[in-house]
Amino acid sequence: MRVPILFLLLFALPNALVFGYEALPLDGFSDSINHYRKEVDATKYDRYAPNQIVDIADNILLYQRDNGGWPKNKDPLRILTDHEKERLATDKSMQDTTFDNRNTYTQIAYLAQVYQQTRNQAYANAAKKGVAFILNAQYDNGGWPQFWPEMSGYRSQITLNDDVLAGLLFFLRSTQTDAVVYRFLSDEIHAAIRNAIEKADNLILRLQVVVDGKRTIWAGQYDHITLEPATARSYELPSLISAESVKVVRYLMQMDHPSPEVIEAIHSAMNWFEKSQIHGIRIEKFDIDPVTYGNYTAKIDMRVVEDPNAPPIWARFYEIDTNRPFMANRDGEKVYSLAEVEHERRIGYGWYTNAPAALLEKEYPVWKKQRESIVSP
Repeated sequence: MRVPILFLLLFALPNALVFGYEALPLDGFSDSINHYRKEVDATKYDRYAPNQIVDIADNILLYQRDNGGWPKNKDPLRILTDHEKERLATDKSMQDTTFDNRNTYTQIAYLAQVYQQTRNQAYANAAKKGVAFILNAQYDNGGWPQFWPEMSGYRSQITLNDDVLAGLLFFLRSTQTDAVVYRFLSDEIHAAIRNAIEKADNLILRLQVVVDGKRTIWAGQYDHITLEPATARSYELPSLISAESVKVVRYLMQMDHPSPEVIEAIHSAMNWFEKSQIHGIRIEKFDIDPVTYGNYTAKIDMRVVEDPNAPPIWARFYEIDTNRPFMANRDGEKVYSLAEVEHERRIGYGWYTNAPAALLEKEYPVWKKQRESIVSP
C-alpha cells in the first residue's frame, strides 16, 4: 500500500510545526541548567528548541520520581540517549527529590502549560502528582524542608535560600489565580492548596527576624522545630539573607488584602534594605588561567573594586546581632571580605546582590502609595 507523501512529510516534521505549539518560558529552569552545566563542565550539547514543548515535557516526565517530585540540576532541554532514558526508568524510586535550586514547582508549572496546549492527560497527571508532593512535604507549621522525603542534616530545615519558600508560595498562588491553566485540578486539591498557603502565610510573619525589638528581614534557613535561624551548608551560617528576602517581600506586596501585620512586615523589611545597602564598591570579574575543581573548570576570578559612582549593592549575608556583612569558606570560617574567600567559593557562590534595588526604587513606592490611605508607614 502506498503511503501518502503528505502523511510522510507530517510525520517527519517537528511536533511544534505539525500542531502549532507555542514555545513556553524557560526562565524557571535557568538555575537548574546553570548548575547542570557546571557539574558536567559543558555548555554545548544537543538540546531541544524552545518550541519543542512536547519533547521537553516528555523529558520532565522521565526525570519525575515515583513520589511526585524531581531531582535537581537537570537540563530538561537536553536530548537524552536511549540508554539514559532506560536508566531514568530504573531511577524512578529514588528519594532525591527537592525544592532546592528552584526545583519541582517549575516542572509542574511547565507541565500544566503544556497540557493546556496538547491536552495530553499524562502531563496533567504528572502535574497533579507534583502538587500532591508539595502538599505532602509541607510541615504542619507551614514551612517546607529543602529536600523531601529524605531529610537528613540541613535538608530538614525550613528553607528560604534559593527561593524555596517564596518560590513554592508564588507557584501555589498561581494555581489559584490562573484558572485557565490549572482548571484540571479538582476542587479538593484547590482547597488543600488554599490551606497550605494560609499556613505558610502565617509562618512568614513568625520567621521575620526581630533584633532589639525591631523586625528586619528573614534568615536563609530555620530549624523546623524551634524556628530559630540555623546553619545549612558549612558556608551558609545563621544570618539575615538579603536576596531571598526580596522575593518574600514581593510575595507579601502582592497580597490583595494584606493584614496590618503583613503591612508592618513589609515596611520593616524595606527599612532594613534602606539602611543595609553598601555604597562605593562594585564586583568585578576578570580572566585567569584555568583552574579545575572536580568536574568544573574556572576561568575567572572576582574582586571588590572601589567605585564612588557604583549603584548600591547588598551583601548576601548579614550578622543577625550586628548587621555586619560577612562571607564564609567551606570550613565554616566566617570572613569579612571577598578576598578572604577561597577562589572556588568566591566564584561559585553569589556573595553580593542588587536585588533589593528594584523594591526600593520602584515597587515599594508604588505599593506604599496604593495603601497610604489604609495605614501610614
